[in-house]
Amino acid sequence: MAMRMRAALAPVCLLVLLAGAWEGAVRLYGVPPYILPKPSRILAVFFLRFPMIGHHAAITLIEIVLGVAVAAVVGFGLAVLIYHSRLVERALHPLIVASQMVPVFAVAPLLVFWFGYGVWPKAVVAALIGFFPMVVNTVDGLGAASGESVDLFRSLGASRVQILVKLRFPAALPLVLSGVKVGTTLAVVGATIGEWIGAERGLGYLMVQSNARLQMDVVFAAILALTLLGLCLFGALRTIERRLLRWRQAGQSHRTAAVNR
Repeated sequence: MAMRMRAALAPVCLLVLLAGAWEGAVRLYGVPPYILPKPSRILAVFFLRFPMIGHHAAITLIEIVLGVAVAAVVGFGLAVLIYHSRLVERALHPLIVASQMVPVFAVAPLLVFWFGYGVWPKAVVAALIGFFPMVVNTVDGLGAASGESVDLFRSLGASRVQILVKLRFPAALPLVLSGVKVGTTLAVVGATIGEWIGAERGLGYLMVQSNARLQMDVVFAAILALTLLGLCLFGALRTIERRLLRWRQAGQSHRTAAVNR
């Protein structure tokens, strides 16, 4: 517990020092708020306008969650196909890599034109950015199971589906969860970019509208809300990861004890 407290205290202290330097520099040089607002002003706007910011944050959160869900389903499905078929790997792998070379700003307007200004265009942009690490990590993770374990399952008459579900996927779980964490952080950026291109609600929309009105304190308050949103999602995924891996390690210990008997 003490180590966790110290680990959490270090970034908080650094953040306070940076915010203090920022506050002092803005006050010292008299920087106008429409160029760079003070941190104290940003925090005041964040709490005073929290109902409005919270409403836009809820929309962005829905887009992120939908994008991550789509990316996870598509990414895992593609990873399984790529791992089990050389032909599929040769056909899909270059296309998956090439998809990451296409600028998101070039794709997002087309999605808005096709699907309108609702939630789904932004969710698709989030999925396009977030699915790549999920695919790569899952493919690498599916090969983490030892050859001896695979041979043992085969000798017991296990099918390819049973080997995938009961052996390869549990062995791949650490890498799969790492891919989901990375993909989720990228999905936050993707959803925001989608809102910049065309939206009627969301934190990205709020940033664009406030920037046009030179309300930079609202822009930074929206950035703060987006940062907190990303940190909460990442923290939730880390908690899920710890619990799942603890269950996996406990299961491995039970299997080892059973074999030793």
